[in-house]
Amino acid sequence: MVRTKVTRNYQITIPRDIRESMSVEVGDTIILTQEEDGAKMKKFYEDAFKRAFGSWKTKETGLEYVRKIRNSEKKRLKRLGL
Repeated sequence: MVRTKVTRNYQITIPRDIRESMSVEVGDTIILTQEEDGAKMKKFYEDAFKRAFGSWKTKETGLEYVRKIRNSEKKRLKRLGL
């Protein structure tokens, strides 16, 4: 267990041994989740998120697919006069 203080801006410093064991680098995103008995901290792996976002079988990326769906909704609403 490691101790750290909360600053006046509610910020904390991640101690070196934790940073090294989690491979946390400057600019990384950390996810905090509330648990019954406290909080849990995990490193956010953006590459895994991007891969999962486009996991269905299509030639377009996930982002392109979402944009296509949003644009088609706008066209339908316009056609219906809404």
